[in-house]
Amino acid sequence: MWKTKNSKLSATRKLVARTNPNSIVSEQYRTIRSNINFSLPSDEMKTLLFTSASKEEGKSTTSGNMAIVYAEAGKKVLLIDADMRRPTLHTTFRMSNRIGLSHLLLGKGRMQDAIKKSGIRGLDLLMSGQVPSNPAELLDSEVMDNLLDEMKEKYDIILIDSPPILAVTDAKILANKCDGTILVVNTGKTEKQSLSKARDALTTARAFILGVVLNNYEVNKKNDYYQSYGS
Repeated sequence: MWKTKNSKLSATRKLVARTNPNSIVSEQYRTIRSNINFSLPSDEMKTLLFTSASKEEGKSTTSGNMAIVYAEAGKKVLLIDADMRRPTLHTTFRMSNRIGLSHLLLGKGRMQDAIKKSGIRGLDLLMSGQVPSNPAELLDSEVMDNLLDEMKEKYDIILIDSPPILAVTDAKILANKCDGTILVVNTGKTEKQSLSKARDALTTARAFILGVVLNNYEVNKKNDYYQSYGS
């Protein structure tokens, strides 16, 4: 279990790894990156899914900051907003959501037009696009498989932000397609029963669960340096 010390942040402050790279929180994201790298050889870890049991647990903030610290390490990174029901990536990065993943899955756009530069060296973004009527079916399609295969050829690592796994089936579909899954848990909010159900849902989907990020973890300020790291 990996711990991060966060609070409820506005869209402009969510990317702490960008706005305050020397902070303890940013260092915690780097620790999570290292732990993920230790879990699997880098050549076997190409697609990484972030999900949670319920909404507003910090998965989108976590995936955004993790994408930044991977790019910081010299990786060529693609961050995808695969939550085509309640997308947030375009808001966080202050970009247009006019074209994105949904358009590619519907055959209405080209990858080179949909993928955007983030303004951070090494990090590209694929927004969700307009909300489709059948997101689960689109994600479970051969088109999605082909897109991922094409993206793997272009990027060192692909991070995918998905809907909460207990809310809709989208996250299960994606977890089955990805090399590893991170479950984000909000301290003091996530119920044990929900967490257990989320784990079972991922197991049913045959997901490879790399670990859990314990979000909004309060540490003793006197021992910040030591207690900010989880294991």
